[in-house]
Amino acid sequence: MGEIGLQISRQSATLRIQVEEKLRQAIASGRFKPGQRLVERELCELIGVGRTSIREALRQLEAEGLITSYPHRGPVVSTISYEEAAQLYSVRALLESFAGQEFAENGSPENIANLERLVEEFADAAESGAGSRLIASKTAFYECLMEGSGNVFVKQMLTSLHNRVTLLRMTSMTQPGRLKHSVAEIRDIAAAIRDRNGPKAAAACKYHIDMAAKVALDYLRKNDVSPSE
Repeated sequence: MGEIGLQISRQSATLRIQVEEKLRQAIASGRFKPGQRLVERELCELIGVGRTSIREALRQLEAEGLITSYPHRGPVVSTISYEEAAQLYSVRALLESFAGQEFAENGSPENIANLERLVEEFADAAESGAGSRLIASKTAFYECLMEGSGNVFVKQMLTSLHNRVTLLRMTSMTQPGRLKHSVAEIRDIAAAIRDRNGPKAAAACKYHIDMAAKVALDYLRKNDVSPSE
C-alpha cells in the first residue's frame, strides 16, 4: 500500500483542521504506529507547517484519544487495550444499529443514493488495495450513515467512537479475507436502507460491527497489545 502524502495545501480551511486530518490519516493508515513518539520538529518538516499548528492539532487529537502525552517523553500515538476495544465496539454496535434503522425509516432519497455511491467507492478502493482510499471511503460511508440517521446526538457520539476506532480500523480491514466480507456487509446495510427496512438495517449494522470487532479483538489478543507506558 502506498504512503499517504502529508504535505498540505493552504486552502480556506484552517491549517489546524488540515493538520488534524493529515495526522488522523497517518495514524489510521499505520504510518504512525501505536506507541510511536511524535516529534514536533519532524512533524513540521513532514507536513510543512509551523509548530503552533502542530501543537494545536496534537492537543485536539489528544482530546479524541488518538494521542497520549507523557512527561519527559511528549506525545505518543495511543494504544488501545483489549478491554477498551471490546467496550468501544459494543457501544458502537448499539449506536450504529440505531443510526441504520433511523436512516432506513426516515432518511432522504438523496442520502440513500449517496450511501449507495459511497459503498461502491469503498468496493473500488478494496479492489485497488490503496490504503489511503480505503480509509477515506470507509470514513465517508460512516459519515453518510450518521448524517442519514437525522440524529445529531448519535452523530456526535459515533464521531467520538470512530476517532478512537481509527487506531484499529486498518488492522481490522487488512486481516486476510476481511475486506471482501466488509464490502458485502456494507452493501447489505445500504440495501436494507434502500428498501426502508429499519429492523433489517439495524441488524446489518450490528453484524458489520460485530465482525469487525471479532477480527480486531483477535488481533489484539494474539499480539498482546496493551496501553503505552
